[in-house]
Amino acid sequence: MRILHGVQLYHPVASGAGRYFREIGERLAAEGHRVTVLATDACDLEHIWMSGRRRIEIPVETFNGVQIVRLPIRRRPGPPVLYPALRRLMTEISRLPNTTSLLRRLALWTPQWPGVAAFFEQYGPFDLVHATNITLDFAILPVFAYAQQHGIPFICTPFMHLGEPGSRTIVRYYSMRHQIDLLRKSDRVIVMTGVERDFLAAQGVPHDRLRVVGVGVTPEEVQGGDGNRFRADHRIRGPLIVFIGALAYDKGAIHLIEAMQRLWRNGHTATLALIGAPLAHFDTFYARLPNTDREHIRLLPYAPDSVKRDALAAADVFALPSRTDSFGIVFLEAWCYGVPVIGARAGGIPDVIVEGQDGLLVRFGDVTGLAQAIRRLLDDRVLAQRLGAAGRDKTLRHLTWERVYKRARAVYAEVGAV
Repeated sequence: MRILHGVQLYHPVASGAGRYFREIGERLAAEGHRVTVLATDACDLEHIWMSGRRRIEIPVETFNGVQIVRLPIRRRPGPPVLYPALRRLMTEISRLPNTTSLLRRLALWTPQWPGVAAFFEQYGPFDLVHATNITLDFAILPVFAYAQQHGIPFICTPFMHLGEPGSRTIVRYYSMRHQIDLLRKSDRVIVMTGVERDFLAAQGVPHDRLRVVGVGVTPEEVQGGDGNRFRADHRIRGPLIVFIGALAYDKGAIHLIEAMQRLWRNGHTATLALIGAPLAHFDTFYARLPNTDREHIRLLPYAPDSVKRDALAAADVFALPSRTDSFGIVFLEAWCYGVPVIGARAGGIPDVIVEGQDGLLVRFGDVTGLAQAIRRLLDDRVLAQRLGAAGRDKTLRHLTWERVYKRARAVYAEVGAV
C-alpha cells in the first residue's frame, strides 16, 4: 500500500508527534508498504511563524525505509506576533455560527505551503492519508482535501492539548469550528487517551470513529544511560531533577525553575537539568535569572538522545508540569529508569499518571504545590522508589511501541489500508 503521513515536524526534530509517526511508519515500511512523510522544513517549532529559527536544509531523503519530503513554508510579511494574533482572532471568530469556511481560509493565510500541489503530482497517488497536529492546520487541510478529492481514507491524529480542566485557554486553539469539522469528516480519529476521546465525542465527532491508541517506548532503546557519566560531565553532586521537553511556559519549564528557586532559598542543594529546545520567551526569562540560581541549573538545549538517557539514569525526580501534552512519552522514558515523575492535572496526563500510585500530579502553574511535590520525593526515598517501580512495571507491561503499533495498524485495517 502507498501511505502518506502528514507530519509538520519530523526526523531529526525531537517531537512527540514525529516520534509517533516514525514508529508507525518505519514498521509499515518494514512490512513492505511504501511510506512517504510530507513535512515542513522546520527544525524549531517557532520557524513556522518566526524567521531566524532553525530549519532543515535537506528537501528529500530516505530514513529507515521511509521517504521524507520537506517543503519550505512561506510566511506573510510582518512581525512574529502576526501568527499568534491571527490564531487568537480565529478563536474569537469560531464562537460565531456559520464561520467554518472563513476559518478554513484564515488557517491557510499564514503560514503558506506553496509546494503541496506539486508534491502530489510528483509523489502520488496514495492509498491512505494519515495527518496530525490539528492546531497546525495549515498543513492538514491540503492533505485532507487531497484525500477527499480522490476518495481515499483519511485518518487524523489531532494530538489535542486540552489544557487545565474547566479552562479554554489552551483547548480553544485545537477545537475551532473548522478543526472539529475536519475531525467529524475523518474516516478515523486516533486519540492518545480516554480524556481526549470523551472531549471529542462531546464536540460531535462520531464516537464509533474514535480510537484510543496512545504512545509508547522501546525499553531497550531508552535504557543504557550512564548516570555517573552525566553527573561527572556536568559537575553534579547531590539530588538531580530532570526536565525534558520544549523549554516554554506552557510546558511548565518556567514554573519548575520558580519551584526550584523556593527550594534553593530554603537551603536545598538540588540541581535542575533542563533539556529541550528553548522558545524565545524562555530565553528572555532565563537571561534575567540571578547567577546564583543559574549555578544550580544545567541548561542543555539540543542535547542528543545519549545525553537524555544519561540524564534519566542520573535523575532522582523527573518533572514535566505541562498543560500542553496529549500523553507525554518522556514520562514513560523516565519510568524505564524507575524514576518517579511529576506531571500536571492537565490534558491527557491524568490518564497516564495515576496520582500516588506511579507518580504525583500538581495543578498547572501551582509553583508552591510543585515545590512541595519535588521536596516530598527527595525527602521520602521509599515513596519515590515505589512510584518509580510502579511506573516502570506499567510501562514494560502495557506501554511499548510494539503494542501501540498493533493498535494503530488495526485502525489502518479498519479503513482497508493494510
